[in-house]
Amino acid sequence: MAKTSSSSVAGDAWYAYDGNDSDVFLYSTVCLARNLANYPFPAQLRGNDGDRIQSLVFDAFNSLPDGENYQALAVCKLDDLGARILMEREILGEDHKEKNAGVIVRSDGRVTCSVNLTDHVRISSFAPGFDFNGPMTLAGTVDHGLQSKLQFAASYDFGYLTSTVEEAGSGIRFCVRMHLPSLTALGRIFSLTRNYNGDGICFSDSFGSGGVDSIGMQALTAGSLGSFYDLKSGNSLSGSEFDQLANIVSVATKFRDLERTARFECKRNMNSSVRNVVFRCIALARSAIFIQLREAIALIGGVKWGVDIGILEGIDDTGLRALLYRIQEGHLEYVLKNGNFSFEREIKNDSKKKIERLRSVILQEAFENIKVSG
Repeated sequence: MAKTSSSSVAGDAWYAYDGNDSDVFLYSTVCLARNLANYPFPAQLRGNDGDRIQSLVFDAFNSLPDGENYQALAVCKLDDLGARILMEREILGEDHKEKNAGVIVRSDGRVTCSVNLTDHVRISSFAPGFDFNGPMTLAGTVDHGLQSKLQFAASYDFGYLTSTVEEAGSGIRFCVRMHLPSLTALGRIFSLTRNYNGDGICFSDSFGSGGVDSIGMQALTAGSLGSFYDLKSGNSLSGSEFDQLANIVSVATKFRDLERTARFECKRNMNSSVRNVVFRCIALARSAIFIQLREAIALIGGVKWGVDIGILEGIDDTGLRALLYRIQEGHLEYVLKNGNFSFEREIKNDSKKKIERLRSVILQEAFENIKVSG
């Protein structure tokens, strides 16, 4: 396979579509882990086992009824930019440089599959907003189709066998990305996440922790950068996949309701502090010449808070969610590589500054029609 350009892995922007409860939930993901019978797990592959597995999986996808909609790529043939874009879209992880690794992407971007990374096969399906049913159906259809061509390792006692004990059994993992600025501002997020962590649930910061670069939020409480959090199912061992789904839906729904209630408290009891954060985000986004990635995430989180709490209007949650992908380093490098831009003389030879400049322009254009509500 010839060296793959970044354009071949850009995929369609599934995240630019509307979704359920998008004020709190950015997107939902369902992941299925599978391993081929009679082969060791990826970390113990020997000889040409990895090549053989990759060929078997690629051929199995080609045999699916909609196989023409999938593009299979050997990761070693990806250029650095293409790999970075796939990482930003959470299709590849940090371990993507493993030998014999592969990735398969459906043309609409809603279904992906990694090969020979943590497991031989990891099928992931995405949906905007709060929606596990759609991704479960898509991932399940692919899984069923692959099993007509591949024999997956399974045990009557343990279910599907995976490289980690936590994922054995159903082999399914659920994840939803949430925006919880009001609970963060009220200082409740830490106790809530501690209370719910465990019992098959795991919380993490989506983009790392906040800090002094959190654009005003540090005046309240830092929390996660931009107040974005990931809620994941912790293991696949206990109960059926429907029990595991019910568990994460129950917890996610509680956080949705708590965040919406907290918005009213913030607006009623700390309106000046909220407006300070929101207006500072808008002011910086509209005036800055250069914007770094962490700054941009914090700005988007602050503006989204303003929209959802009723202070701002002129942009919706779908547009804000898409911005979180559009301001990423790899995406901007791709745009620069394939576009025709004119930069200020002092930065035209500085690739880092050009990316930061383009990021500021993208935010300014996206926020152009935002105004104070009412």
